[in-house]
Amino acid sequence: MTLEELLEIEAIKEMRHLYSHYYDGNKLDELVDLFTDDAICEYGPNFGGDWIGKDQIRSRYHDFLIGSGRAVHSQMHAITNPWIRLTGPNEAYGRWYQLNLNVAEGATNPINLFGVYDDVYKKVEGRWKIHRTRIDFLWPKREFYGLRM
Repeated sequence: MTLEELLEIEAIKEMRHLYSHYYDGNKLDELVDLFTDDAICEYGPNFGGDWIGKDQIRSRYHDFLIGSGRAVHSQMHAITNPWIRLTGPNEAYGRWYQLNLNVAEGATNPINLFGVYDDVYKKVEGRWKIHRTRIDFLWPKREFYGLRM
C-alpha cells in the first residue's frame, strides 16, 4: 500500500467519524453534506426503508434529529473496526462496527443497537462522501445481509 493510498483511507475515516459527530450533535446541514447528491441510505423497514437522493436523506434525518425533539448528544454513535478498501481512484468500500448508545439523562438502558455499516464511498471534487450506506443490524433485532462486495 502506498502513502497516497493510506492518506485516502485516513480521509475516509475522518469523514465517517464526522458523520457520527454531526448526527449526535444534531448538525443536519453538515451531516447531509457528507453524502453524494445521488446517495442511497439502505436502512431497512424499521428506519423507513431506502432513502434515495440528498433531498429525501435530508428530510428523513430531519425527522430523526430535529423533528423528534431529541436533545443534542442524547445518542452516541461509536464506530469502530474500520475495514476500508480503495476500489478505484475515486471509489472505495468500507465496513464499520456500530454501537449506538442512548446517553440521554434518565435513560434506563444505554444500548440502542449494535450493527455494521456497509458503505460505498465516492470522491467528489476532492472530498470523500458516502454514496451508499446500509446498516446490518445485529441487536436487538437481527437483519444481517453480509458483505456487499
